[in-house]
Amino acid sequence: MTLTKRVALSAALLITGLFGGMLSVAAESRLQVVATTGMVADVVREVGGDHVRVEGLMGPGVDPHLYRQTRRDITALSRADAVFWNGLYLEAQLEEFLERLAQRRPVFAVAEGVPERLRLSDEEYRNQSDPHVWMDPGRWRYGVEAVRSALVELRPEQKAYFDQRAESYLSELETLNDYARQVLGSVPEGKRVLVTAHDAFGYFGDAYGFEVLGIQGFSTESEAGLSRIEALVDLLVEREIGAIFVESSVSDRNVRALIEGAAARGHSVRIGGELYSDAMGPAGTYEGTWLGMIDHNVSTIARALGGEVPSGGRLGKLKHAGARE
Repeated sequence: MTLTKRVALSAALLITGLFGGMLSVAAESRLQVVATTGMVADVVREVGGDHVRVEGLMGPGVDPHLYRQTRRDITALSRADAVFWNGLYLEAQLEEFLERLAQRRPVFAVAEGVPERLRLSDEEYRNQSDPHVWMDPGRWRYGVEAVRSALVELRPEQKAYFDQRAESYLSELETLNDYARQVLGSVPEGKRVLVTAHDAFGYFGDAYGFEVLGIQGFSTESEAGLSRIEALVDLLVEREIGAIFVESSVSDRNVRALIEGAAARGHSVRIGGELYSDAMGPAGTYEGTWLGMIDHNVSTIARALGGEVPSGGRLGKLKHAGARE
């Protein structure tokens, strides 16, 4: 090898090494964040962009009401620069641990950014807010704002970046909300009854004018008694409800019991589709994002209950070529 070639090669290796080192430093400078649910993790990724690295604890099909931390989770949570969780008693089994962790690490309860006046409760949980605030885009915007504020608190020098990312995401949220109003508004008023495996759609119903009936309560820890099943069968028959829904993170056992009970009384009920309630869809898919899961739910519900869904498919198929990175 000639001297000229050796010099060129050395320069190339030096540049490569410097560039690789810069990338390594940039990667290490990112906030290392752990988020509990997929919905919370997705918002932190969207607002945080290149300045955060987010690890989600709960994947597709995982029920956060029943989830218990593993040894690996404890290590990840304890080493994170910050932890984001939903709060409002959604992650019931993690709550005590996270409250202790908050004495040593920044821990943010995203759903608690929703003003108390906008939170729902019911007779069974009078002193407890419904934690499923992500089901209403209008309320979930407060969750996005809470994430923005937390990231700015952690990295104030990146405020302009986080602000820009948050505003862009909130614009998409509003577009989805407009689409939901349009599509769900096409469901005949007498058909706007949503029967699901558990009571996760209260905010959805409140936002879009649907009566929501869950077989179980806010938490899947509560058992559906025989009297509840019988009461819902009576309602299905009397009101001639033709479609009910299963959820990706909840067993369909009780839903099947309703269908069988109605059939025994001569009334046919079908499954209108699978909804995403406490967990998003598979990673790498559009339904594996918060926008995608709500979009999917809106279109699935509207189509099953007699509404009009655009022939081009869901909003996501009209706006997105695929899942967001």
